[in-house]
Amino acid sequence: MKGIILAGGSGTRLHPLTISVSKQLLPIHDKPMIYYPISILMMSGIREILIISTPHDLPNFKNLLGDGSQFGVKFEYKEQQKPEGLAQAFLIGEEFIGDSDVCLALGDNIFYGAGLVNLLNGVKNKIKNDGGAVIFGSYVNDPENYGVAEFDQNNNVISIEEKPLNPKSNYAIVGLYFYSNDVINKAKKVSPSERGELEITSVNQFFLEEKKLKLELLSRGFAWLDTGTHKALTEATEFVKSVENRTGLKIACLEEIALIYKWIDKESLNKRIIGMKGDYYNYVRNVI
Repeated sequence: MKGIILAGGSGTRLHPLTISVSKQLLPIHDKPMIYYPISILMMSGIREILIISTPHDLPNFKNLLGDGSQFGVKFEYKEQQKPEGLAQAFLIGEEFIGDSDVCLALGDNIFYGAGLVNLLNGVKNKIKNDGGAVIFGSYVNDPENYGVAEFDQNNNVISIEEKPLNPKSNYAIVGLYFYSNDVINKAKKVSPSERGELEITSVNQFFLEEKKLKLELLSRGFAWLDTGTHKALTEATEFVKSVENRTGLKIACLEEIALIYKWIDKESLNKRIIGMKGDYYNYVRNVI
């Protein structure tokens, strides 16, 4: 399975912060926002990752992340000329995906919780063995502000609605999607919506019609944070800071994940971070 991180858009809800810099490069406590979705893909065992962003911002992502070898992964980069919908990621990334299954992670979503690694790998294996699609749902008090999934006792999705007036559940669809390879052909069938975008909901609807769409619930103990507003950005920073201070463990430390998976070795990592300062790299040295 390969991974795509969609880190485009203009981040207008975060102006003036994002007038000159991509939202996904803003700091969430002690690391850039994009580290968090990268960590989700890495914890899923995904080592080939495509980062899609605007022509303006893509050089900054390349400067930050390079080719990925320092994390034991391989990064590729593609431009999204205009923000024309989440489903466009599969068209931009068609050559990159090839004949693999794919996970799409939105660059501004943060996930945290005990057992997250097992959950992610369980979903990845389900796609490998059964095909279809798995989307994630998190309980919210205001489902009318989100895409909402209705599902049965076996977590088969029955319906999807965007910002419904009368929601059929309290489970918002979050920014993490696992698909079999035929997502590419389904994305090609999607017509632009009224706002001129290729909606991910339309892709999910195709899987739903084939009865191949499952919902993975983020139960109590899992946290999902969307960082699209100034308030949410601050809350995410405070959440990560609080967890890290209490536990003494970093969230989304890419070097640590790479070491655990034995994608890199301690000696080469130790050499790479010589001269690097700050709490983050002090933590990496302690991990080594």
